[in-house]
Amino acid sequence: MRDALAAGCAGGLLASVPGTGRAVELVDLQLVLAIDCSYSVDAREYNLQIGAIGDAFHQPEIIEAVGQGPLGAIALAIVQWSYDGSQIDALPWTRIDPENAAAVGNRIAALPRLTLEGATSMSAAVDYASGLFNRSPYQAARRTIDVSADGRNNNGPYMPDARDRATVKGITINGLAILLEDRTLDIYFRRDVIGGPGSFVEKATNYEDFRRAMHRKLLREIKHVPVG
Repeated sequence: MRDALAAGCAGGLLASVPGTGRAVELVDLQLVLAIDCSYSVDAREYNLQIGAIGDAFHQPEIIEAVGQGPLGAIALAIVQWSYDGSQIDALPWTRIDPENAAAVGNRIAALPRLTLEGATSMSAAVDYASGLFNRSPYQAARRTIDVSADGRNNNGPYMPDARDRATVKGITINGLAILLEDRTLDIYFRRDVIGGPGSFVEKATNYEDFRRAMHRKLLREIKHVPVG
């Protein structure tokens, strides 16, 4: 990207995208949350996931972390996914700062389940999420995809290939492994799913534990420092 064209505006600093004439807003982090909506996730479990994400943006420590970045804002998108032909933009790119974090959290918590049920294709979800950065009205030095799932990739492209296609673009992939049906799923995530600078896996023992794990993971991603 060319040098940022600093310009005062209501949202923040603007930058130009080379060769497009398009302006984007600079933020501290671009984050895609890719949520498992495959056959193994029932309605209650979906609601626990989406409710936990929405609740996170009400938490003082996460709101504080958002505001502590150099630009004081992040950009978030949420993708619901199942088999390799089903990925839905449940939440388009949305700017979050300390002032609107709770309102965005309420919006997230109310998101309905939109994707079709099907097999588990984390690989297709990662490929799809990688493309969202090219269509974003925001730009950041840190670009992260976070994949949450309760099972292993069993559909679509080979997972390590999808990981490599993303990380070669400078995208970090983190994971939230829900160990309800597979007690070694976190090991699979470390081996085949995550990648890029600072990548990590957070574990939830079940869907009831998802809230704690999601809060911890988001805090770590937004602050970009290890959590003790």
